[in-house]
Amino acid sequence: MVSCGKESDHKVRATNEIEEKAMSFNTVSVIGLGYIGLPTAAIIASNGINVIGVDINKHTVETINKGEIHIVEHDLDIAVRNAVQTGMLKAIITPEPADAFIITVPTPLKKNHQPDLSYIKAAAIAIAAVLEKGNLIVLESTSPVGSTIKLERWLAKERPDLTFPTNGGENIDINLAYCPERVLPGNILQELVTNDRVVGGLTIDCAIKAKSLYDIFVKGECHITNTRTAEMTKLTENAYRDVNIAFANELSLICDELDVNVWNLIRLANRHPRVSILKPGPGVGGHCIAIDPWFIIDSAPKISKLIRAARDVNDNKSEWVIQKVIEAAEGIDNPKIACLGLSFKANIGDLRESPAVKIVASLAKGQFGNLLIAEPFIKKLPSLLEDLPNAKLVTVNEALENSNIIVMLVNHRAFKECSSLLLENKTIIDTQGFWKQS
Repeated sequence: MVSCGKESDHKVRATNEIEEKAMSFNTVSVIGLGYIGLPTAAIIASNGINVIGVDINKHTVETINKGEIHIVEHDLDIAVRNAVQTGMLKAIITPEPADAFIITVPTPLKKNHQPDLSYIKAAAIAIAAVLEKGNLIVLESTSPVGSTIKLERWLAKERPDLTFPTNGGENIDINLAYCPERVLPGNILQELVTNDRVVGGLTIDCAIKAKSLYDIFVKGECHITNTRTAEMTKLTENAYRDVNIAFANELSLICDELDVNVWNLIRLANRHPRVSILKPGPGVGGHCIAIDPWFIIDSAPKISKLIRAARDVNDNKSEWVIQKVIEAAEGIDNPKIACLGLSFKANIGDLRESPAVKIVASLAKGQFGNLLIAEPFIKKLPSLLEDLPNAKLVTVNEALENSNIIVMLVNHRAFKECSSLLLENKTIIDTQGFWKQS
């Protein structure tokens, strides 16, 4: 009983300390208005906070200020329109003063799979001129371990008149934290609110102040840690998924070699109470799973052997699909290839890092046949494909009716409505088990 009382006292003191160190916010600036930044800005604005969105793309800024959106995300158009019409959200090109700055700029890979942090550095330089004592800066962009420290150094170089957490002692001017997003495209607005968040600070005070920002709109739990752990958490989540997908993809290659139905095999193996194998596909895409593991590999290249192997397996799965299509086309006069789906996952129009786009582009450039591309979530082909004369965007029925080879790349719900009669007497390469799961 005594220990319970003491534990309760500790919890009360800890809660009081957190409340004392928390911040209040009148204005929040979101730097980078893409797939994460714009939904985040809209959600914060819907909670009665003035939001200044910053983006270097003039068209993006003009589109948002008209209450419209430049990306596709469920219900985002409604949220942005409401935020702009109520005056709680505006978009600009050059940063203005704010209480807190959330950085959500891209962190792509260079050609050699090295992280490109140039967008974060550019954001740091851009906001440095308007920083004021007491400001909070949160980096959300998926980044290698140690990136928040680099951000601090870039800011400190621009603003030597301000003190920062690493060398500022107890009385620092600028608070820095890292809080990665962990949302599912197509369901971002909901998951920004309901999912738990990991909030890492360069100091515990920084973490507590960052938590108070996310407490405005996050109904999930905010877990406080340091920046390095928070950075590694995001990378770990996506590397874990990449490794598990790689197992399924490699299993599909083995089953093809051994004449075993991989879909039936996985269904039966998953009947074991401690086995849960994922479904294979044509590779791995999207802005996270296909990229984030490389950040770990770049930081620890000699010991991240399993993570690197998974990346190789998933990247090479696309090459395997391409070869299967080429082999099928070689036995057909005037091959017409129906390519079903271009997005990186089902039921959205997001093409980022999509293995389907890679496969279709390779086939088109190699001129292995005329490609009839069906992707119900886009209105025109991406730049990689739009100028290729043998690649054409058509309806699903057009693709199936006029082809002799069918390649299932993305298992959109819309494809389930197709008549099975359109599949008869055609070579089918089913990377999703769409028609072969029995």
